[in-house]
Amino acid sequence: MQDTTKSKARLLELLATLSYKKGTVTLASGKTSDFFIDCKQTVLTAEGHALVGELMLDVLSSMPAQKKIQAVAGVELGGCPLASAVALMSSLRGTPLDAIYVRKEAKDHGSQRLIEGGTRLEKGARVALLEDVVTTGGSTLKAAEKLKAAGFEIAAVVALVDRLEGGRQAIEAAGYAVTSLTTRNDFIRD
Repeated sequence: MQDTTKSKARLLELLATLSYKKGTVTLASGKTSDFFIDCKQTVLTAEGHALVGELMLDVLSSMPAQKKIQAVAGVELGGCPLASAVALMSSLRGTPLDAIYVRKEAKDHGSQRLIEGGTRLEKGARVALLEDVVTTGGSTLKAAEKLKAAGFEIAAVVALVDRLEGGRQAIEAAGYAVTSLTTRNDFIRD
């Protein structure tokens, strides 16, 4: 594991500059908020992609041996680049983890899959679920159910931002450990 202090500080700087916006917005949960953190604006930069891959992989690398994972799953759309970033960084470090994308709905053409990239993994494979922002935990829990229905075990949930609005508690109540790289408090001082 790397010393992540500088990387985390730089990622937070990018999130604060590129992703955090004040103003009224309706969130995926349907709730209204006076701020928005659009992590894609940071994660889709080359530097942000590398930092997220490094920092999320470090979290996963520090997990106890019995929780070691075989793949990382990103929730459509914000979690997909997170999964790709972690998969790339894991390969560069010599500890490859494949990426899986979890769709909100099955495609209506082609393979009609809900989960992309999971066909090469064995049933029961341990997966870390990656989220860009956790608010209520609803999208995370829906994705976890899809992964479980496909035969995977959710070993952990790692979020880029926890808005501190009950999502972590909802996810933990469902039995999943949650780690977040940043929280609302990193952006807003209440």
